[in-house]
Amino acid sequence: MSHDATAACDGWDGSECEGTVHCPPRCPRFVDKQGARWTLRPAMREDAAALSEMYEGFGTADRAQGLPPVTRSRRADWIESMLAEGSNVVAERDGELFGHAMYTPTDAARPELAVFVHPEMQGRGVGTELCKHVIADAAAGGREGLELHVESGNRVARSVYRSVGFELVDRRGDLRMSLDLDDPIATEVRWPPLAREGPAEPLPREPIPIEFDGARVVGADD
Repeated sequence: MSHDATAACDGWDGSECEGTVHCPPRCPRFVDKQGARWTLRPAMREDAAALSEMYEGFGTADRAQGLPPVTRSRRADWIESMLAEGSNVVAERDGELFGHAMYTPTDAARPELAVFVHPEMQGRGVGTELCKHVIADAAAGGREGLELHVESGNRVARSVYRSVGFELVDRRGDLRMSLDLDDPIATEVRWPPLAREGPAEPLPREPIPIEFDGARVVGADD
């Protein structure tokens, strides 16, 4: 995904958006349950400081499997590692980061998904949208599937993961969930807003015009 892809979006009402050749695997514009406007985009190395600041607001109850790390130095090392070794997406509102998701390692057939939303912004649908972006990114990148681990008592997270197609595969210790990227949702999340309820195939990677409800749609998922 290109950070410049957001430049192709000139409005927030995406209901009629057909996509363009500049679009990433999933539309970067998102309106949450409270009507707030967000941009979801690939993370850059320059986001490390903003991510570190975001994670300062996480308490003990907001951590899972020891992440994000408690100490500032370990947290900085972890963020640097994720930015270097994973495929990362951030959720940005008014120029400030409040969400971070990734799959890692990027060369694994079935890499691991992790999603983090600032405590003050939970319950708005941001975590679900981050999951969809990672699924779209992994599918476009040729991954076979995604895996994740979630604490058995974290019912909210489990509900989010189930809503985007993850299924429970192992109950020992922390729950392990899996999503095969030949699942229909990996196709659905990659369609532009206008076409998400339309044809059953993702937009081609080449900017080949196609027909949708009598209208010409042009797009690609690179």
